[in-house]
Amino acid sequence: TSANVDVISPIEALGELPEVNRIGFDDLGYALKQGYADFRAMPTHAIFLGLTYAAAGLLLARIVFGGSFFTLFYPLASGFALLGPFAAIGLYELSRRREEGRDTHWLHVFDVRHSPSFKSILMLGAMLVGWFMIWIAMAHGIFSYYFGYPYQATVSEFLSEVFTTSNGHALIIVGNLVGLIFAVVAMAVSVVSFPLMLDRNVGVAAAVATSVKAVLRNPIEMLGWGLIVAVGLLVGTI
Repeated sequence: TSANVDVISPIEALGELPEVNRIGFDDLGYALKQGYADFRAMPTHAIFLGLTYAAAGLLLARIVFGGSFFTLFYPLASGFALLGPFAAIGLYELSRRREEGRDTHWLHVFDVRHSPSFKSILMLGAMLVGWFMIWIAMAHGIFSYYFGYPYQATVSEFLSEVFTTSNGHALIIVGNLVGLIFAVVAMAVSVVSFPLMLDRNVGVAAAVATSVKAVLRNPIEMLGWGLIVAVGLLVGTI
């Protein structure tokens, strides 16, 4: 329908993988400038989604500290960023519409459902959720290895043990290294996938393959982009 055409084009499925080019750090700067321009043009949209993300984090913290799961707060909070590319799909759509000179009312974030790649977007999103759950299980296993299970302590006792004991120091090092692996894999498969599926009619396999290929062809630049995102999330969280 004409409504669907307004949401995404081209409608026809791609018969081959998109070409992947080399990029430089100037391209990262260009992307940041365009993102800031989108924010200036649509500040309320970004703030609303940012508050939604913050509310989810506060709810997560309430659940964790309201029960006996405070030992998993850090892996839960840091691992939640693994879902960021999927959570930002609405912002991608608004940016795409603004680039094409179309209406950017906040209700258009729901236009993603009209995309011919919508099922693929949901599938990859579910895969990221599964990856996040595997990370939490891994983090719990690492903690149990160093501190035993079940773990009985208060929050203050837990923090003291983590920062003042050899097991705590080992937990910090091993946990963050394993978390880094999870983050790199998640970024590699999703950094290009979601925008690509939103912009073109491609399946999960093609989108992921293109994303991984882009990372492998531009490893330093993509590492820099991941660092920018990580620092941005840290500042935003503070």
